[in-house]
Amino acid sequence: MKDISAWNEGDWIAAIAAIALFAVLAIGGIIATRKSEEFVGHPRGLFVLFYAEMWERFSYYGMRALLILYLAKFWLFNDSESSLIYGAYTSLVYITPVLGGYLADRWLGQRKAVLFGGIVLALGHLFMAVEGIQGVSDPAVKQADPAINVFWMALALIIVGSGFLKANISVIVGQLYRMTDSRRDAAYTIFYMGVNVGAALGTILVGYLGETIGWSWGFGLAGIGMILGLIIFVAGKPALKGQGEPPAPLLKGREMMLYALG
Repeated sequence: MKDISAWNEGDWIAAIAAIALFAVLAIGGIIATRKSEEFVGHPRGLFVLFYAEMWERFSYYGMRALLILYLAKFWLFNDSESSLIYGAYTSLVYITPVLGGYLADRWLGQRKAVLFGGIVLALGHLFMAVEGIQGVSDPAVKQADPAINVFWMALALIIVGSGFLKANISVIVGQLYRMTDSRRDAAYTIFYMGVNVGAALGTILVGYLGETIGWSWGFGLAGIGMILGLIIFVAGKPALKGQGEPPAPLLKGREMMLYALG
């Protein structure tokens, strides 16, 4: 273990980020164990969504911080290939929520869509931790390794999972409040603070582990973060007060009848 006197700037930044993450977890524990319906003037459900989204962003931005380096240094893609794969991946992550939002609105409901997306994301991040053969300097040999298929599958799972989760979790935030509730804007501000906290801590901690200890350590931490977010979301279902559930069958039947009548 490195002596603290030998720590460099990166080590100190990672340590501070780890302490901040521990503090965030402690606050989350306090909120989770409270019996009141509200915390700091907002429904407890808001903070369930805050922590679920924080961990999702932790895993997503942490993994993204490593991705292009992983493509170039581990899978030995050249710069243009790495940039193309990275660009295609990030583009699809932002396109798929259109489909995820549509499916949730029509059939699944936002809560089930977020749950499904979280499970798929957790699998994707954990599969990213599977490494192929080591010590190969020939790109052709490296990219012929069957383990690269696990990598492609992991990227596909993260893209699909993001499509379901990203499009729907913020919708549930709005559903916790009446349209005329003055707290609604503040709720979204709190929610997006979770996005920023997760993104910052994930980039630092996942990036640090991946570059200093090993790729699988970094990607594994991203996967653990997503699992924590999923656990919080599942355990916090009662705090959501039935919001984000599928459309009522009667309403769907009425829609179909109106469509048939023109």
